[in-house]
Amino acid sequence: MLDLIIRNARLAGGSEERVDIGCKLGKIVELGARINEKAEREYDAKGYLVSPPFVDSHFHMDSALSYGRPRINRSGTLLEGIELWREAKPHLTSDDIKKRALQLCHWAIAKGNLAIRSHVDICDPSLVAVETLLDVAKEMKPYIDLQLVAFPQDGFYRDPNAEQLLIRALDKGVHVVGGIPHFERTMHDGSLSITRLCEIAAERGLMVDMHCDESDDPMSRHVEMLARETTRLGLQGRVAGSHLTSMHSMDDYYVSKLIPLMCEAELHVIPNPLINITLQGRHDSYPKRRGMTRVKELMAAGLNVACGHDCVMDPWYSLGSHDMLEVAVMGLHVGQMTGQSEMLDMYRSVTFNGAKALGLENYGLEVGCNADFVILQAKNEVEALRLRPARLRVFRRGISISETPEHIPSLTLDGKNVPINFTLD
Repeated sequence: MLDLIIRNARLAGGSEERVDIGCKLGKIVELGARINEKAEREYDAKGYLVSPPFVDSHFHMDSALSYGRPRINRSGTLLEGIELWREAKPHLTSDDIKKRALQLCHWAIAKGNLAIRSHVDICDPSLVAVETLLDVAKEMKPYIDLQLVAFPQDGFYRDPNAEQLLIRALDKGVHVVGGIPHFERTMHDGSLSITRLCEIAAERGLMVDMHCDESDDPMSRHVEMLARETTRLGLQGRVAGSHLTSMHSMDDYYVSKLIPLMCEAELHVIPNPLINITLQGRHDSYPKRRGMTRVKELMAAGLNVACGHDCVMDPWYSLGSHDMLEVAVMGLHVGQMTGQSEMLDMYRSVTFNGAKALGLENYGLEVGCNADFVILQAKNEVEALRLRPARLRVFRRGISISETPEHIPSLTLDGKNVPINFTLD
């Protein structure tokens, strides 16, 4: 007997034909038009979309839900946000970080996000955020894959203690090496930081995720150095460049050289549409740059592009509910990716592509994959992007961990109840 059967499902990434999904011991064990076996539990998807869980490839959980501490970011800039976070850090406690992180995880589960890569600031001698988020990762492991990045927010060389603290964080169990080369005092220091950080990752067999060229400056070209060091150290496929907003402002000739270098290094690219378009272009009058990297061109070159939410209600961003569909929708609008295949690409940027960037195993909707999936009140991916619908059920290893009752609004016209369906037959 199977543990679970989802009936009448339309699978993300497949045809729109309805299929049944059979699960046992936390795995998908059968897919077919009609599964005749019995199961302990059955759920009728009613022809709605069944998607693999959403993946947030870039987030900052230590600062999440701290908006207004110690004050609001009046300029709306990246640099003021960094300064506010520096002021807030001495007042952080483990209890406060954990309370906010768990609340964010609960929001994420309700939105169908079951994997998060979170950067955690290591430029604090106490490493309280590192230790707390490692505890959160362990506590939430039955529900969410939380992958942590050792992130030297104050600069790997700008902060004289950063290398020692980063090594301590990795020794404690942080999973990925991070960096912020554009925040070093000079371009040269930024390049040196990339070399050293990639060497640390290579020595330890770890992945790298570098905040890179988060700037409007077309001469901020650290991603070129990141590609070089990735290839030199044999880290292909294990390195991500996050943000890359300076590519928005680079001239086309240089980009025509840069993208092949990135392909050679097999870099993952992680834009953060909500935050990139909010923070970038703050020094422009008009026309005003929006700063998101060249998603369409990078995808066309074959690079894995996986989007992140980056922030929710913190010194850099005052909004957000950790809805990865909102991230994808913003990305497709800013990137002018409204063709059918392009919209599907953006859906993949918050699902399959994110899983690839994080190196998640057994992710997907095939036999042998983990029985992790989301049932959305939509018939296909494009409709899900348009409606950002209810996540009717969220499953983790074949167990339902979140439920949103199906709700169809209705009008009263001429004394009659008229249900409103926002989908097309």
